[in-house]
Amino acid sequence: MRIVFIGTVIFSYKALEQIIADSANVVGVITRQTSVFNADYADLTPLCLEHNLPYKYVNDINHPNNEAFIRQLNPTVIYCFGWSNLIKAEILSIPPLGVVGFHPAALPYNRGRHPIVWALALGLNKTASTFFFMDSQADTGDIISQQEVPIFDEDTSQLLYDRIVSTALVQIKEFTLALQTGSITKVQQRIAEGNSWRKRNKSDGRIDFRMNSRTIFNLVRALTLPYVGAHIELANGEDVKVWAIIIDDHPNENIEPGKILNVSDNHIKVKTADGAVILTEHEFTQIPSVGTYL
Repeated sequence: MRIVFIGTVIFSYKALEQIIADSANVVGVITRQTSVFNADYADLTPLCLEHNLPYKYVNDINHPNNEAFIRQLNPTVIYCFGWSNLIKAEILSIPPLGVVGFHPAALPYNRGRHPIVWALALGLNKTASTFFFMDSQADTGDIISQQEVPIFDEDTSQLLYDRIVSTALVQIKEFTLALQTGSITKVQQRIAEGNSWRKRNKSDGRIDFRMNSRTIFNLVRALTLPYVGAHIELANGEDVKVWAIIIDDHPNENIEPGKILNVSDNHIKVKTADGAVILTEHEFTQIPSVGTYL
């Protein structure tokens, strides 16, 4: 079985590393030289150079030159793990077994953009690692492997990312063997039962202390490193990043949300809709005073 591998994030690197270690026949790799889009960007060429694999840097995966490169490699299957653009039908039809894609959610639910961020921001207690045969739409093809992944209260985006990757690497080993032996099982998605998450924007990362404490906590842990960080918008228009908080029950309901309740060792306690939160990691250059408002 001849595998062409497409990817450009940390998970892509780890997946390719394992596939090579498992002695699968990788015949070529497509990646990006740089990426301003992927917070978890990774260049796959060090693995290619180490193992003497043909590779190509691309921007538009669907460019005729890139299609020609793939055809020359004559793949039996393409693995596309960590690539944010849709692949056109001409490329999808090249490998006889198809193109296997990956999505860190329980398809058909939560298709679309930023699945790890949304899962944490919405306070879900589980997600999934899903591999499927790609078609002309995003995340809608037949599923070949899906494994539930729990989400814990202490999870940040990085911890959840790492857990999903660990789960996915086991799945890759299993379905690669099944593809090689012709024993793969496909499950058609019931698209009408699922949903699709939209692309997040800057306003989705703004902390509003009229939110309840749990919502703010979920937002901060969803957007912390390696992502862009949640932010507080100050009265002067400046944005201040917040990287970590803890929830602090505050029984006094007769205080407006956003009021600074206490400052200690660079920790800032702020009233919320239903209690308080303590900002423990942030980028305030000047610590606000007790009694002022955010």
